[in-house]
Amino acid sequence: MSINADTSLYCLIGNPISKSLSPLIHNTIFKELDINAKYLALRVEDLEKAVHGIKALGIKGFNVTIPHKINIIKYLDEIDEKAKIVGAVNTVLNIGGKLKGFNTDGDGFIESMNNKGYSIEGNKVVMIGAGGAARSIAVSLAYKGINELLIINRTIENAYDLKSSVQNKFPQLKVKCYDSVQDNDLFKNTDLLINTTSIGMYPHVDNIPISPSLFSKQTIFYDIIYKPEMTRLLLEAKKQGYNIINGIDMLINQAIYSQIIWNSNLFEHRVDSELLVKKITKKIQLEI
Repeated sequence: MSINADTSLYCLIGNPISKSLSPLIHNTIFKELDINAKYLALRVEDLEKAVHGIKALGIKGFNVTIPHKINIIKYLDEIDEKAKIVGAVNTVLNIGGKLKGFNTDGDGFIESMNNKGYSIEGNKVVMIGAGGAARSIAVSLAYKGINELLIINRTIENAYDLKSSVQNKFPQLKVKCYDSVQDNDLFKNTDLLINTTSIGMYPHVDNIPISPSLFSKQTIFYDIIYKPEMTRLLLEAKKQGYNIINGIDMLINQAIYSQIIWNSNLFEHRVDSELLVKKITKKIQLEI
């Protein structure tokens, strides 16, 4: 696609960003949908100056990654309800210099489950970790009507903080917090196990956050890690006959939700999202 005076610019801001797959994903989307736009990854240390530059240059939208997902909020004019509950923003829309923040991580997770044909309503969910990704996923799960959430996190205070954030909006949701795996009976009738930590991520591929053998056979194992594509958790779960999902689908779908925020009119009428996910997945697999 040629670059001209009408080319719209989008970007990722964060530090580090050299290994980010966002440019590959978003530029593939622009190409597939014939949108005259380009996406860059920009290493940003001074967030305030970067925001002023984005406004001055008329960049139409941008993603936010570590370490700026929380601090970006004070530079925004408006913030979406889900992002308020999560307390972090990963997508920003620029409308004439007015910036509105969103968080699409949880939506990307839910859509990846939908694409696999899994229902979430009424589920019992066990989540390992209580960081930024866990917060976004937990909020989206609550919106979708899960019945019970068990949070396992080494720093128990962070688990309770996540519990409080979710239950302030969804007081009917049963949430329990643990700092370790103490009782095998905890996992009876678990519908979904989600690893949101970095345990098992490259290069520490032999690490595993929990043993699949603790769970009943209907449990779906979801690891949001995408490098490696098959973590030890997923390999062990698959070997024992469980259904598994890796983090690539979530990564792509959260990007698609960013695109819908930026280009809703162009996007919704042109895209078969499942086909798009398949095309981008093939490209990512070549990269990782």
